[in-house]
Amino acid sequence: MAPALEISIPNASTATPSYGKAYTLYHIVLQLPLRKHEIGKRYTDFGNLNEQLVSQAGQAPPASIPAKSWFRRTVNSEALTEERRQALEKYVKCIVESDDARWRSSSAWRSFLNLPSGTASSNTNGTISSSKRRESAGGIKDPNEWLDAHRELKDQIQSARQLLKQREAATTAQAQHSASAEAKGGLVRAAAAITQLDDGLKSIASASKGDDAGWGGSKRLGDGELRRRRDLLGAAKKEVEGLEAVLRSMVTKSSNVTSAVQTGAVATSGDKDGLWKGTAAAKPSGRVLGGPLKETERTRELDNSGVLQLQTQIMEDQEEDVMSLGKTVAKLKDMGIMVNEELTIQNEMLGLLENDTDRVQGKIDVAKKRIGKISFTVVRRSRHRLQEHSHGTALVNRDCQTFDCTSSTECYYSAAALPKPPSQDIEGPSRGTDASIVVASIT
Repeated sequence: MAPALEISIPNASTATPSYGKAYTLYHIVLQLPLRKHEIGKRYTDFGNLNEQLVSQAGQAPPASIPAKSWFRRTVNSEALTEERRQALEKYVKCIVESDDARWRSSSAWRSFLNLPSGTASSNTNGTISSSKRRESAGGIKDPNEWLDAHRELKDQIQSARQLLKQREAATTAQAQHSASAEAKGGLVRAAAAITQLDDGLKSIASASKGDDAGWGGSKRLGDGELRRRRDLLGAAKKEVEGLEAVLRSMVTKSSNVTSAVQTGAVATSGDKDGLWKGTAAAKPSGRVLGGPLKETERTRELDNSGVLQLQTQIMEDQEEDVMSLGKTVAKLKDMGIMVNEELTIQNEMLGLLENDTDRVQGKIDVAKKRIGKISFTVVRRSRHRLQEHSHGTALVNRDCQTFDCTSSTECYYSAAALPKPPSQDIEGPSRGTDASIVVASIT
């Protein structure tokens, strides 16, 4: 079974301190599931580690460190430096890859590699050993030990997640089965660790309430810290359940296919989402504004570089569309300016028309007033031949007078009111005529 921790010593360098002699520093590289860690150690540090491992484990590691040379120094000999580097790399790799986890579980090993306190070894076998030690000791009763166990649980969950990703990327059935088995074992151990942490948290909570066990202040936890640890435990439980669901779906799909070559090792987007369920990187459920789109026909057959090239081409096309849209907007702007100028001219013309209308209306009003005062002159020229009757009324021939009518009343003019002309004798039969009347009416 491949360990979750990969260790190597790729190179060595010479360190020259401000005091003392120069010495050779061996660079140890730790490849963890999520990060890489590098530390530098001297040959004497490896010697002290070997002595402590023998003392704590009761047995020497499967490999031994190279012997010390009394006549040559690695600072002056590159060949000796390379020989010692290879021997030290073999020494640490044998400890990591060994089936016996007693050396990886020791505090000397953790201190040498600067691993967190209480972390067994980031290895499967070492984790089982640490869990068994806690079970034999009666469970978790110390708050600091609980935190160490929680770190181990997080490492187990992360290791199982990485194994599921390896299973997804595997191209052969054997690799898929191997990764599935390792992931299943890690999830089982994680579930057992969650149960152990839950029991330990209950014990710590009961002891913190009344200090039943007689612990000091550093071993008592407040209500807020207890709630925080319960939340951590609940989040870990959700992660384990999500990973178990993903593993079950993968196993079901593998059992339904007839050939691994035909199906390959392709996982659906739902499996990928479930792999990160319960973590900070998990996609939010429900409707999300601006969320990632589903796989399309154009991107399904492309790798990362192809998708990047496609996105670059799409962005260039969008830039061209934006430039074309900008030209159209500029044309619309010019048209709007021209329309505005035309409207300004039309408004000025309407203003002039309004002024002319007001002026004409004023003149019309003045004309109406004058018409009301105009004198109607009525000229009626008529000749009346008046013939007086038997008492000698003379025939009157008279022109009508010219008069002005300024009132709305009717004016009556009769010949009787006018000065009578000299009477004349009219030969022939006597004819009587009425006086002529001139009437002017003003409405």
